[in-house]
Amino acid sequence: MKKILIIEDEMRIAELERDYLEVNGHSSDIATTGEEGLKLAKENNYDLIILDLMLPGVDGFDICRQLRDRLDIPILMVTARKEDIDTIRGFDRGADDYIQKPFNPSELVARVKAHLTRYERLVGKNRQPNEIRIKGLHIDLESRRLYVNEEEKELRAKEFDLLVLFASNPDRVFTKEELFERIWGIDSFGDITTVTVHIRKIREKVEEVSSNPKYIQTIWGVGYRFKK
Repeated sequence: MKKILIIEDEMRIAELERDYLEVNGHSSDIATTGEEGLKLAKENNYDLIILDLMLPGVDGFDICRQLRDRLDIPILMVTARKEDIDTIRGFDRGADDYIQKPFNPSELVARVKAHLTRYERLVGKNRQPNEIRIKGLHIDLESRRLYVNEEEKELRAKEFDLLVLFASNPDRVFTKEELFERIWGIDSFGDITTVTVHIRKIREKVEEVSSNPKYIQTIWGVGYRFKK
């Protein structure tokens, strides 16, 4: 199942797009302003974005440029305008396709499918991501940096490795023993209580209230789970 972000201020159109996408096996979120769309795009991992040109406040051209600066996923721009200059501007801002209103929803779904297929073919289905974005967390895997609500937080090597393991496997429960073997190695010397210490330190840096964590949760009697 692919996850798609719809940025469209006309809720009737947005809901129609969402319904057709869901019937064809995709999940979707709706944002009715460009600002909301940018926020959702930062907090979630989407496979494709459908972007309306005529948005209240910041227009679709600027939103497209800001999205393209952050993401390399397909962006489909939707508009009621018919001027060629708008199409050129859209492509210049980084749009991958341009669909004029009114459109047949089946055509939209077909284009979405075509772009998703083309994108997977270009990047490879098994490509390893270079970042993880979940809610307010941004984990840059290449530079090994962590940002919490856009503020950089310093993690030690094992703390970073633990967080990446959790964030890469949301909702999976890990025992302390399993975490110790995965991060420190099965032949490592040490005490598995170090896992508890490292998780406490991670919570101090990523949680708003470390005693009431929303990311790394304790499953009493079992271990820990990362809540997406």
